[in-house]
Amino acid sequence: MNTNTIQLDDSKTLWERWQRNAERNPDREAIVHWVAGEEPFRWTYKNLIETAKKFSVKIKEAGIKKGDVCAIIMHHNPYFYPLYMGISRAGALPAVLAYPNPRLHPDKFRQGIEGMSQRSGLDYILTEKDLDPIIRPLIEKPESTIKSVFFPLEWNFKDEVDPQADREIEQISKTVKETEPMLLQHSSGTTGLQKPVVLSHCAILNHVVNLGSGYNLTDKDKIVSWLPLYHDFGLIACFQIPLAYGITTIQINPFEWVLAPILLLEAVTKEKATLTCLPNFAYNVLAEKIHEDELEEVNLESLRLIVNAAEPVRHDSHQKFISKFQKYGLNPLALAVMYGMAEVTLGLTVTDSGKPITELAVDRNELSLGRMKLAGAGSVVRVCVSSGRPLNGCQARIVDENRKDLPDGTVGEVAVKSVSMFDGYRNYPEKTAEVVDNGWYFSGDYGFKYNDEFFIIGRKKDLIIVAGKNIYPEDIEDVINQVEGIIPGRVISFGEEDEAMGTEQVAVVAETKAESDKEKNDLRLAILKAGMGMDINIHKVYLVPPRWLIKSSAGKPSRKANKERILSREDKQVWSR
Repeated sequence: MNTNTIQLDDSKTLWERWQRNAERNPDREAIVHWVAGEEPFRWTYKNLIETAKKFSVKIKEAGIKKGDVCAIIMHHNPYFYPLYMGISRAGALPAVLAYPNPRLHPDKFRQGIEGMSQRSGLDYILTEKDLDPIIRPLIEKPESTIKSVFFPLEWNFKDEVDPQADREIEQISKTVKETEPMLLQHSSGTTGLQKPVVLSHCAILNHVVNLGSGYNLTDKDKIVSWLPLYHDFGLIACFQIPLAYGITTIQINPFEWVLAPILLLEAVTKEKATLTCLPNFAYNVLAEKIHEDELEEVNLESLRLIVNAAEPVRHDSHQKFISKFQKYGLNPLALAVMYGMAEVTLGLTVTDSGKPITELAVDRNELSLGRMKLAGAGSVVRVCVSSGRPLNGCQARIVDENRKDLPDGTVGEVAVKSVSMFDGYRNYPEKTAEVVDNGWYFSGDYGFKYNDEFFIIGRKKDLIIVAGKNIYPEDIEDVINQVEGIIPGRVISFGEEDEAMGTEQVAVVAETKAESDKEKNDLRLAILKAGMGMDINIHKVYLVPPRWLIKSSAGKPSRKANKERILSREDKQVWSR
């Protein structure tokens, strides 16, 4: 095999692709399961496939049938990967859900699972013994749609697979068509009723080809990731893609990474990883939370691609990251951007590997009026970072509120089409009809096109409209995050209805360690001045203590959930003007 190319075959399903990869390179490392302070658990393709077969037999013995949805709720565990693959081999659909945060009340977690089971359809839950007291009441309810709960980590795998059972399941796997569903991906969110995206084998395999081409993957690549596997960025980019390509992925515990971000850089150094994926906030975390004395043995020269996606991309975040790590071997040209969503499997546009990312300094006030105009003398500047051009098999356009095309340089909604499109939201035909029209998915994201590149600037649902002027909360949050006394990255902005004025007004919720009234008054004035500096009048400031903001399952503070919480006035810790 040529060491610079990947041989993709005509596999029709993911299981078929995984199995062929194991036949071609049985001893190649498939997944390196990384745990802080321990020797990594190393799966070869051969061992991974053999263990997945054992799981598939147990799954069939448990009564799980082709087409059933199996929700996996599990900590970072080396047996997650063959379990996931075994479910797929048996013709069932894996759906990875978030393990409950210790701060989340059991009733809230239960409500979320119950909501998903009743709408998106969860047939079985595969989890750990510790969650039994929380989940069991769901199964015992008379109206429950969940048939049973299983604890696969308790199953016995010492015995060899029964050849007859193995043949039966192999026959089941061969009946699965490429157009049939492969997985159920719940969109990220803070509440239970998340949109369930159905993806077929064909959609994912198409994406393996097209996103792999966009990344310029070769068999020398190694992908390292701390991203949670219940999020499409982690599951598709850092698990499905490398596993289908037949290259190695290094998986770090997301909870450990949050506590010790240096783990990612240690893994890059020791495993000579070439590619990693980071949401924008992680660039700030890595640049700001790691002390220099932790970096003595870090070497980032192997990294050829660092992909920023899953949330709006900030110029300042990239600059902080480069400034911090260039002396440790980081190549600034390794930074890249991807834009996409679960509805197109993952990626839609990417920037060119190994080339500078296009950035535009634009007039913020013109942008608020829906026009992209390069900044001039006296402009209030916003730096817009390109998300690149569409991948092979993908199309994108910018449309107005009537879904009519807009000229380049005009802000509108991003509409997308892809050979990796989802099959719709499971059991939500009305929600699918709202966003899909004539094969185009209307994303709800705002952006503009310039010189064939797409620039994403915000979410339609988060837009604040003050006296007819469009204000993007990301702009406000960027500025407020720089105010001394605010906990960086712990700010959200939203529009609050002003009935007397007949419009929305800008409100800010910010976490702070300030305690005295004087400190809070000074901080409030600093926030108001920061708003004035960008020609925005901040109407209300809500100061909250550390760790107050509710995060989405993707780890980002949720504007919607926090707006609802702050306006309910239920929390007595809030201080506002």
